[in-house]
Amino acid sequence: MVHFSLRDCKAWQDVGLPLSTTSNEACKMYDALLTQIVSWTNDPSLGGFEICKTKLQAADPDFVMGQVVINGAELIGTGKSVWLDKDLDAAVKRMVGLSKTQEITERERLHVEALDLFAKGSLPKACNVWEEILLYQPTDLLALKMSQDTYYYLGYKQQLRDSVARVLPHWTPQIPLYGYLNGMYSFGLVETNFYDLAEKVARKGLALNPSDAWSTHTLAHVYEMNADVYNGLKFLKEMENSWKGSDMLSCHIYWHWALYHIEKGDYEAALTLYDDQISRSCFKSGAMLDIVDACSMLYRLQMEGINLNNRWKKLAKVTRSHAKDHILIYNDVHILMSLLGAKEADTANQLIISLQEVSQTPGENHQHQLARDLGLPICQAITEFANGNYSRTVDLLNPIRYQVQNIGGSNAQRDIFDLLLIHAALKSDCRAHQKLARCLLMERDALRPNSPMNERLIRKAIALHNVD
Repeated sequence: MVHFSLRDCKAWQDVGLPLSTTSNEACKMYDALLTQIVSWTNDPSLGGFEICKTKLQAADPDFVMGQVVINGAELIGTGKSVWLDKDLDAAVKRMVGLSKTQEITERERLHVEALDLFAKGSLPKACNVWEEILLYQPTDLLALKMSQDTYYYLGYKQQLRDSVARVLPHWTPQIPLYGYLNGMYSFGLVETNFYDLAEKVARKGLALNPSDAWSTHTLAHVYEMNADVYNGLKFLKEMENSWKGSDMLSCHIYWHWALYHIEKGDYEAALTLYDDQISRSCFKSGAMLDIVDACSMLYRLQMEGINLNNRWKKLAKVTRSHAKDHILIYNDVHILMSLLGAKEADTANQLIISLQEVSQTPGENHQHQLARDLGLPICQAITEFANGNYSRTVDLLNPIRYQVQNIGGSNAQRDIFDLLLIHAALKSDCRAHQKLARCLLMERDALRPNSPMNERLIRKAIALHNVD
């Protein structure tokens, strides 16, 4: 990855982003942590994330922005919450307390406010505060990164794109980490269907920094959305040595690689990637992104009729401890897939019951507010499909299919729910559902006319049903 001198107190002051600490070491470790978050890399040349965190806390344990970047990295991973993790709850409360007793800048105070809102589940309000920071300090990369990830969790595709477009004119190539904005902007473009422009911007990012895994990720999406399997596989293979070192994202890029294999019906290759890369990363890191990728991959293969042997049971050893998290609906539904796949009906039922409970008193928690009308119907549809009740699955999923984007994730990730609806409709005994399956496939074919998967599903529909 591209490196630069880590910035001390004066360097941060000179770029108009002063940090309220007298410790140059604390400022440098803040920079090191920010660099690793933005690059999706636990970078050994910087000491690695945990060592940098330890050094920062030792240099100035009361450094407010140090607490913000450390707590922010923990929270944005969505594997822990202040409700279930006492240490994280204490850390966030300490951060808020320090912000009230120290003389800090207004920008730093807003960072604390935004992160506290995020911790409480008020994700849209947190984004509003990060945008307030960027209005006056458009080169505040932490505010941009946190808002980017949160817009993604919210399914706010236009905001994901436009938040970067607003600040880009204020950046120059001389500003450290400038290149990574191309990856951010290109991802917003691909999610809003500007595929050609997304490719152009992503390639600019890779020209500046070939190890920019987020720009690589954008191009993986471009190939996926165009069902361009040959060039997608070729690109990821050629670039593998450049992106696989980004250990916070490499599992997800391997997930995209496996998607290409499923698209063309090469299930053994997809399973090999699952076994060698995706599940291995999931079990090693325990990161929520890796967990949901593993759940998604197995579920897609299962819908294709592939024998998964004991893979679900192995995965459930990791997922069952997250059954009552309810941090993101997107996470919940993937955890449920794994529990049902592993035949852990009791734990799956606990997930649904506890989600029902939080939906009844959601307060300002945005995800809990979504649970009643969106999260629970999706969970029920997944459960009905697992139980062979295909008509009921269609009845639950079809009315909300255009709202599913509100649970977050990318277009490629949420495609699993479109596929679930199609497979349920194909298996349903209801003639209207069978006609719906054909209509959904025509709709899908119009968007991806060269898709081998679409061709297989259309042939399957014709073979199963004689529908006028």
